[in-house]
Order: sequence, then structure tokens, then C-alpha cells
Amino acid sequence: MTLEANQVQLANDPNTIDPRVFPPTARRGRECQQLKLGGIRATELTQQFGSPLYVVDEDAARARAREIREALQSEARRVGTEATVYYASKAFLCVEVARWMAEEGLAIDVASGGELAVALKAGVDPARIGFHGNNKSVEEIARAVKAGVGTIVIDSEIETERVAEAAAAAGRVQRVRLRVNSGVHASTHAFLATSHEDQKFGQPLSEAPRLVRAILNHSSLDFVGLHCHIGSQIFATEGFRESARRLLSVYGELAEIAGRPIPELNLGGGFGIAYTSDEADNAPEVAVIARELADIVAQSAQDLGIALPKLAFEPGRAVIGQAGVTLYTVGTTKPVQLAGSDAEQDPAERDFAERLYVSVDGGMSDNARPALYGADYQVRIANRVSDAAPALVRVVGKHCESGDVVVQRDVLPGDVQPGDTLAVATTGAYCWSLASNYNYVPAHRLLRCATAKPA
Repeated sequence: MTLEANQVQLANDPNTIDPRVFPPTARRGRECQQLKLGGIRATELTQQFGSPLYVVDEDAARARAREIREALQSEARRVGTEATVYYASKAFLCVEVARWMAEEGLAIDVASGGELAVALKAGVDPARIGFHGNNKSVEEIARAVKAGVGTIVIDSEIETERVAEAAAAAGRVQRVRLRVNSGVHASTHAFLATSHEDQKFGQPLSEAPRLVRAILNHSSLDFVGLHCHIGSQIFATEGFRESARRLLSVYGELAEIAGRPIPELNLGGGFGIAYTSDEADNAPEVAVIARELADIVAQSAQDLGIALPKLAFEPGRAVIGQAGVTLYTVGTTKPVQLAGSDAEQDPAERDFAERLYVSVDGGMSDNARPALYGADYQVRIANRVSDAAPALVRVVGKHCESGDVVVQRDVLPGDVQPGDTLAVATTGAYCWSLASNYNYVPAHRLLRCATAKPA
């Protein structure tokens, strides 16, 4: 079977486990045909831990972290510089995951005192931690400085004074970056022409010289470079190209102010991933992104006649997203007739006269992204395969909200029934982190995380 034919099968077969969406180690058992994660049957995990259950495949997470780090660092070396890769704590953080990432050579970025505490508990070298956030408290800053955090990202003018005071009180010189807005927004590959972006993070790029002067006035601060984050779930590098050019365009002036070259540039990241088979063909390859980003920065530095800085990246969900799967138990199913006009609005639904609502024992309390962002996911029956005719399904939760949707639209065998175990792919990022206790759905089922590893 050709690759193209195989991808069509992956997209159309409601039993197939797509390795571009599920963890690469996930597969159907040869005899039982049950979904296995890291060699463990999904039903064994739910029997032991209950459901809903977040499952993170350690081997998949480590392999992805290693792949991204090696790609970005090797390409940086190719153009004559170095690169640091940060794992985004906000995507998913627990002590074990922080350990994995540190052991795979990633630095850790945190955005709160709580995330910092978890990273330190995991034994992460404080010098390998970056502290983000637009509203770091005085206490959080003091704690970070005292712990020896490698870099604090200054988000506002007020923070310059706060970090300087904390560093002076601790008798330290604190490395800092200044977060700026380049005026480029790449969430949909559309550029904003203005240099002032209306958002809560960072400072206008035009303010960088003045703010850097303020930083340099403090002997307790060591300014190492600018930081910029242009968006999230990014599938192309055009935005990075324009952002890097704009950021580096001020490095010459900043070097004159500092009396030395500016040593680092953090381009952020937010690399995109595929949540469904339909998205997989367009998902960016890490090696391609790494090569293009290295070329972008090297060419921009050459064109501007400035020293090539060391680079830092924050790939975000791309590290952990695909390694996670959430397991649910079906409670009820309910067919609903599709109105003709509704079906006509979405070509994917035209072949179906009805939609099957499949209710599970979790919902927006363990995955808020569909309600918050309209995010969609892919679902499969985990405990069996079926040759029943495919049905258009919407997987919904048990919460008292009409927007409590887990999977907006997918196709499952039409005999999906109460008691089935469902597996929703690519839930490693921003599901655990955004979980709540809405409706007091039993918290112990939401707060368990099984690490699937082959025996």
C-alpha cells in the first residue's frame, strides 16, 4: 500500500489508530484488537485507575523531546551558534514529566511559583529554568532569584525594579530577558502591520531601547537578550522569519547601549501538531522547522551586520501533546436527526442523516479546550474493533453545559455502546493543566496520570 493510500485509510477507517495523532507506540493488539498504549491494554489501565484517565507514554514523550532538541541544536550549530530548548510547563507538568524533560536535555520554563516548585522538586537544575509571566508576585520573584533561576523574563517596566531589588537583596546578579511584541501574529499566518500589539504580554518593540537602558542601570541585572512569542499551534515559519528580522533590527542599537553584543535571542515557538488525521498532512516536520529557523536568523543577522546571537526556543505543545491519550467510559448514546441545512453547512456531514451523541464520564472538567477554543480531537473505541457501519458522532461530557463537548465531530463504528472504552488522542498538552472540579466530577479520576511503558 502506498503512503498516500495508507493515509486515506487512516483518515477513513474508524478502527485504525493513526500514529501521526496517537503516540507512535500505540497500536491494536494482534489477538485482542484492543488499543495498547506503551504495550499496556487501555482496559487494564482503566480497570486499575478508573476513568476518565490521562495516560502519558513516557517513551513517546522522551523521543519527541529528544527529536526536537537535537534538530534545533544541530541546525543552530550548522549556522555557527548554539540553541537552548525549553519545555513549556504550562502544557503539562508533574514531577515525573519535569524529570524526563531535564534528562532529555531540555531546559524548563515556568510561569508561576507553583510550576517553579514542581520543577525544583523534580531536581531540575535552577540554572536551566526560565521564569515567565506577566504578573509575577514580589514573593515569586524573590523565590526564583533565591533558587538561582537561570533567566527571568521581564514583562513590564515594573518588573525591572522588582527583579533588581530581589537580586540585590539576595546578593546576586540575575540574568534577564525582555519580552517584546514584534507586531507579528502567526496563529493564522496573518501578519499585523502595526508595531504595537494589543495584548497583555510584553512591551512594544519600539520601547526596547528605553527599557534596556533601565535594565542596564541596575548592577544586579544582566541583560542577555529579547524574548518574543508570536503565537501558538503554528504550522509555518513565515511569521518567525518576519519576527526575527524585526527583533534583530534593534540588536545593533541595543549593543551600542550595552557596549557589547547582545548574546541571546529567544524566538519563542508554539510549533503546531496534528489533533486529527485530517490535519496530519499539514503538520510541520521538526527537522524542516529547525532548518528554516536557523537559516532565518543567520540570514537576518548577516543582512543587518550584527553578531549572530545564541538562540532559545519554546516549542510548546509539540513536545508533549501527542504522547497523551485520555480514556473514557461510555455512559449513554443518543441519535439526533440532522437538519438538512445543518448538514449542508459542513461537507463532512453530508453523508449522514443523523448524529450519534456519545456521552462519557468526563468532559470539560478534564478537557476545556473544545469549550474555550473550539478545539477538535480524534476518538477511537479502545476495547474492541467493529465492522458496524460508520456513524457520525459527537462525544460529549456529563457536565450541565451544552458546550460540554470532548470531540466535536468524528466517525466511529455505529454500534458504539455503553461500557465501551473510548480513547481521545493528542491530549498531552493543556488538558491536565486546565482541568477543573466543575460539577464536582470525582477529582480522583481526573488527577490520576498513568505512565504507559512497555514491560
